[in-house]
Amino acid sequence: MKDKTESLNICMVAYRFPILGRATDHGFLWPIAKGLAVRGHKVTVIAAQSPLGKQEVVRDGVRVFYLHEGYPNFAHKKFEHAVLDKFIQLHREDPFDIVHSMDRSAIEIAKRKKSLKVPVTYDVNATQMSQLFSILGMVQESVGSLIQTGVAVVYKFLSTYFGGDRKLLISADGIFVTSPQQRIFLERYYLYPDFHTYTVPYGIELGDLSPRPESLELKKNLKLPENCHIAVTLTDMQEPSEVINLMRAFERVAVKKPNAYMLIVGNGPYWKEIEFALYNLALGSKVFMMGALSDDEVSDCISLSDVYINLSSRTTGFEPTMIEAMAQRKVIIGSEVSPVSNIVEDGKDGFLLRPADVESLSGLLIEIFSGGIPVTDIGDRAREKVLNLFDTRKMINILEEAYYKVRKTRYGAARKWWLSPKA
Repeated sequence: MKDKTESLNICMVAYRFPILGRATDHGFLWPIAKGLAVRGHKVTVIAAQSPLGKQEVVRDGVRVFYLHEGYPNFAHKKFEHAVLDKFIQLHREDPFDIVHSMDRSAIEIAKRKKSLKVPVTYDVNATQMSQLFSILGMVQESVGSLIQTGVAVVYKFLSTYFGGDRKLLISADGIFVTSPQQRIFLERYYLYPDFHTYTVPYGIELGDLSPRPESLELKKNLKLPENCHIAVTLTDMQEPSEVINLMRAFERVAVKKPNAYMLIVGNGPYWKEIEFALYNLALGSKVFMMGALSDDEVSDCISLSDVYINLSSRTTGFEPTMIEAMAQRKVIIGSEVSPVSNIVEDGKDGFLLRPADVESLSGLLIEIFSGGIPVTDIGDRAREKVLNLFDTRKMINILEEAYYKVRKTRYGAARKWWLSPKA
């Protein structure tokens, strides 16, 4: 058994693994991999597709394989099975000490972990817990809404737990979470042992986030007036109600503040539905649907904004663009049931609302644009908060400790009867 003085051979698995960029689903992954490599660990990543179109990338001591980028043996396989085949090949050459899967992609490895003699850990994003937070985020303050939401949560929990999450948790030697709520949910409702749960403050690499100047070129291209107010939001368009509620709130803002505009960044399956709602609300000249943008373009949008909004409750980590906006001294508005609620003090370094609370959101935006809120002070405190909290060294320390603990307890800890595959 390797102790804390010895380096580990780590395999990280994620369907998406960007080498560059902050405005991505897993923008925190690269700092993790690079930081572990700097510590002397051998880090190999197995992913699906590369934004650079390359089969293999070696950078800063991290080796990344993109299995759906021209590998004839893997390109047409389901990703989980391609991951298993590639893992076995690499494992024979140089046995891995641990597997860390950011999603469900390592499930086939986990099924065979005893014969492969390797512990497997998952990020909480591998479960479908985020769907529960999404439902909770849409509750309204009425008896009917509370009952309806309660029924929806119970149904979603039972269908996702017995539809796949239970098998995944049985196979897990450890689960990484980012917030206390996720940890409580895992123990209380998913019956996952707390001593196998590890809290890691996933964030982004903040070293290069010096204050970014306003993108005058972008403002010119959008033909925005000089002294306008701008709200920016980023969405994957998986839940149209989140965006449509935001647009309904902004409709009220636009009536009282004609110089207010909103940029919606992102693309997804409900683009047409959101676009249809946009024109029904007569916001065609006030709201710009920007589509999918590069990381630099997203940063340009953030630089223009007076306020950055992300009311999604489905993310299981700290959304990278939200953290970037805070680092850029922007006023941010987040969901009170998302992980960001654990770092934002409402009214002090940002604001927290229920995604369904259209009235409060519109009132808050009007107050921000009217100058009734000390946005400079809030922005300064937001930047100070993220610079103090998201220390890459601290994140790597926690991960490193967890990896050693997982390896130490893998065979020693008795399995609960309810986690037995026969239970």
